[in-house]
Amino acid sequence: MPSATVESPTGFYPYQGYACAYDYLPSLDSNNTPPLLLIHPIGVGLSRLFWNRFCQEWRRVGHPHPIYNPDLLGCGASAMPRVAYTPLDWAKQLRHFLTEVVPQPVVICVQGALLPVAIELTTLQPDRVLGLVLCGPPAWRLVTRDTPAWQHRFSWSIFDSPLGTLFYQYARRSQFLRSFSARQLFAAEAGVDEEWLEQLQQGAQDSHSRYAVFSFLAGFWRQDYQAKMAAIAQPTLIVLGDQASSISREGKQETLDTRIADYVNGFPQGESVTIPGRNVLAYESVQEFVAVVAPFVARF
Repeated sequence: MPSATVESPTGFYPYQGYACAYDYLPSLDSNNTPPLLLIHPIGVGLSRLFWNRFCQEWRRVGHPHPIYNPDLLGCGASAMPRVAYTPLDWAKQLRHFLTEVVPQPVVICVQGALLPVAIELTTLQPDRVLGLVLCGPPAWRLVTRDTPAWQHRFSWSIFDSPLGTLFYQYARRSQFLRSFSARQLFAAEAGVDEEWLEQLQQGAQDSHSRYAVFSFLAGFWRQDYQAKMAAIAQPTLIVLGDQASSISREGKQETLDTRIADYVNGFPQGESVTIPGRNVLAYESVQEFVAVVAPFVARF
């Protein structure tokens, strides 16, 4: 089967003077099967490699769809300019990717709190999006309540300083990555394996990768997206882990049933499924995740 573990990207494309990387797994049939567009999470060392296990499992069970797996600016093998990235910035990058690289409409599969990027992309280019899969989306309150712009800028100014550089040096240590992953991301500590830690440490080696992480931590993604979600006409599958949690204080009081109901009601064609796991289902519960995503993708 085609390799999904090669760490060198399949190719690059230019965007606003920057080189942006992506992986491509070609279709296994000639039936014009719609492609998947994967949107990776943002965090210390995270990149398109987050989806490697998903790509392997998707191919192992014989699903034929082509897969496009890009690195967002600031991550992986893409350029890492010193920029305070917003979800709209990354959505515009992906719109360009869809226009210049991907020949047909896609099914978006987005991890976690990068949901706002998928929302913005669908809003910008609805004709190129067939459907959406939300893998472990964040607490509903985090994407339905505005936080002040000055607060984001102030947080960014702190991160984009010598203090932030010191923090990043601390945060990319193996001990921190293991502890944080076990406390916040995985259902079981055993899931935080060497493959996961090596992926994060490799991705964080370039200190310029801190700008994307700091943009995320500064909260530029925390806005009220209710109106935009309500305007998304495409079918939307919400996949949540049975131990889903929230890193933020605002989301800690939210029950799983409440999160499911809010998301299903928030998207005009929203539907949900729960599988074992916590917050990184495409990695820790990859077989179960593929099993529930495949029937949804097969509709298109």
